Amino acid sequence: MRYYETLFVLKPTLTEEETQARFNFIKEVIEKNGGEVAGYEDFGVRRLAYPIQKFERGHYFVIYFKAPSQTVRELERIYRITEDVIRFLTIKYETKKDIAAWERMVQKAQKQTKATEEAAK
Repeated sequence: MRYYETLFVLKPTLTEEETQARFNFIKEVIEKNGGEVAGYEDFGVRRLAYPIQKFERGHYFVIYFKAPSQTVRELERIYRITEDVIRFLTIKYETKKDIAAWERMVQKAQKQTKATEEAAK
């Protein structure tokens, strides 16, 4: 299995429940196609560098995962047909140095997720 990071931007007009549902759907696509989600980050709604589909803002998510290459093809196919995804990017980590950086990012994301969950309680 290879190491990947995928970033996707959702339309800012979605409700919190709809946004969470789209995020969970993307995680399920990864897991159903043989991938393993290691961590994720929710960056919230942020300003885009330039308008995309007439939107000036977007809800940013990053998911760190391990998966075979066909999982990435399926994930990107899903991104293209999902109307609520306005932009996406998938990065593959190959060298030992890159994989070490990926592992540090996953640890940071896991700590941040735990802190956010505890603050919500």
